[in-house]
Amino acid sequence: MKLIQKLLIVGASSSLLLATTPDKETSQMQEILKVAQESSALLLKTLEKNMKEHMKAGGPMDALNFCSDEAYDLTNSVTKNLPEGVAVKRISNKYRSAANAPSKSEKKILDSFENLQDLNVTLPPYLIQKVDETTFKYYKPLTIEKQVCLKCHGDLKESALKSAIAERYPLDKALGYKMHDLRGVVVVTITTK
Repeated sequence: MKLIQKLLIVGASSSLLLATTPDKETSQMQEILKVAQESSALLLKTLEKNMKEHMKAGGPMDALNFCSDEAYDLTNSVTKNLPEGVAVKRISNKYRSAANAPSKSEKKILDSFENLQDLNVTLPPYLIQKVDETTFKYYKPLTIEKQVCLKCHGDLKESALKSAIAERYPLDKALGYKMHDLRGVVVVTITTK
């Protein structure tokens, strides 16, 4: 009987050890997730900090100036400061600037998030797509969570702001949002060696 108990304890200990030892693929996915979350957070923190400063300094018009003149370049500068093989961007089906238009495959992911939201399903915090053996894409959904976002992306009341947006973005699709709507996603592309 004692021998059976010892074998069970050894077997259970070995099972626990095997369960906690990640294989190569799991370890790689954990590293990809870590890099992607850090990269996404850096972009969002950088853009939010600048947006807050411009909103405080001059309200929605100053924020619009920032978005149209600096946000894209700021996103590129964040990418330049990321590790080699890592790039970050924002995309949306309802983009304001064509620079934020999704690729065909990215659009499928965006559509999936939108379909989930339409069904009142809580969106996952992220999704990871294995593009090929060395390329992964991390998608972080962005939802409207602050009323201030609706000043430029909701139902615009201020005619000067409305005119300025129309002038700078004649093909603008980024209007009519409500609180908690999916605005788009942050995409982090990671190419491993």
